[in-house]
Amino acid sequence: MKIIIVGGGWAGCAAAYAARKAGAEVLLVEKTDMLLGTGLVGGIMRNNGRYTALEEARAMGAGDFINVIESVARHQAIDFPGHKHAMLYDVTKIEPAVRNFLTGCGVNIKLQTRLTEVFARNGFINGIVTANNEMLRGDAFVDATGSAGPAKYCTRYGTGCAMCILRCPTFGPRVSLISRAGLPEIRAGEGFPQFEAMSGSCKLEKNSLEPAIVQDLERNGFVVIPLPPSLYKDELLGGKACQQYALTEYARNLIILDTGHAKLMTPFFPLETLRTLPGFANARYADPYSGGRGNSVRFMAMAYCNDALQVEGVKNLFCAGEKTGPLVGHTEAIVTGILAGRNAVLLLSGKSLLVLPETTAVGDIIGFMHREMKQPEGLAKKYTFSGSVYFDRMKQQNLYTTDIKEIHNRVRKAGLYDIINNKVI
Repeated sequence: MKIIIVGGGWAGCAAAYAARKAGAEVLLVEKTDMLLGTGLVGGIMRNNGRYTALEEARAMGAGDFINVIESVARHQAIDFPGHKHAMLYDVTKIEPAVRNFLTGCGVNIKLQTRLTEVFARNGFINGIVTANNEMLRGDAFVDATGSAGPAKYCTRYGTGCAMCILRCPTFGPRVSLISRAGLPEIRAGEGFPQFEAMSGSCKLEKNSLEPAIVQDLERNGFVVIPLPPSLYKDELLGGKACQQYALTEYARNLIILDTGHAKLMTPFFPLETLRTLPGFANARYADPYSGGRGNSVRFMAMAYCNDALQVEGVKNLFCAGEKTGPLVGHTEAIVTGILAGRNAVLLLSGKSLLVLPETTAVGDIIGFMHREMKQPEGLAKKYTFSGSVYFDRMKQQNLYTTDIKEIHNRVRKAGLYDIINNKVI
């Protein structure tokens, strides 16, 4: 049984891991020269409800995957405005760590391999074709291609190509497996309410900042620098993909996190203005390089899928990450990737697909988001364990906790304990 996963971000990597753990042969296809996508510049985990969700994944058997992330952590259990007990991983070290781990698990990885065509017949996908005219055949597929790009959308809905880590001009624009299979998608601007949004942060080169700022940043994990009223940026808050940071503190201050780079928690900030602030006279962006005027635009296309993350219209196709809906964050990508990867193998084995119960935070966010998306106002919202509408619900449902024993007991009661390590084949 061969599973082909298209898209090597956090969702695709987690799907590859879960499918391989289930006993399948796995091929992970990524169009660029590195895995992890926006995970190469993100770096935040365990903040707020993501703590609970990641521990649920550990209880389900993903501890070795999580250990890889923790092995390159720069800071553990830090509190910054609006967020508690966060872990910040080093974005300069994470990719080789994850790539080596997946290879060690037996996952086959093809980099610089861009999808161009899909062969589908009678409700099944049989294979894909790459830009290198290579035919790749599989038995089940996972679309983890994300929802950002191509550059024309960053121009139409943003301020143009921001030269971000996705690097569309170099490796080609995003190609959706779902779309190439001839299936409909929920697309921005096509009869739906506005739901696209800019990526919520950008990176500064540490060496371009005053040493005192860098020292505080590396010692504490974050710095908060008040802005003068003339530079308040309240108007940016509504356009952030990461609505968990759409708080007044982020409009009235520069909040910077230490992820290896200096992670500036705003979609963009004019460079000439930034350089007028004390300590930032020589500031320079690391990613996106046009972070002085814009950022990448996300949530351009999402799948019609069920709570098992099976895509409507093709029986052997699943999706993960932002393809599942307006879901924001690395943890969210990982847990949906794990579910999609395992379900792809369950399908081929003739077994019932797994739908995570809503007694778990992971199952609840998937079910809740899909119900909300059926209403126009729900589609326009963003769903994340770390803030916004879902974290509020998470607390109301008593799903948010940092008690590891309680979390593991919850997973055990759901019959999901260590399930990832139970081979299907």
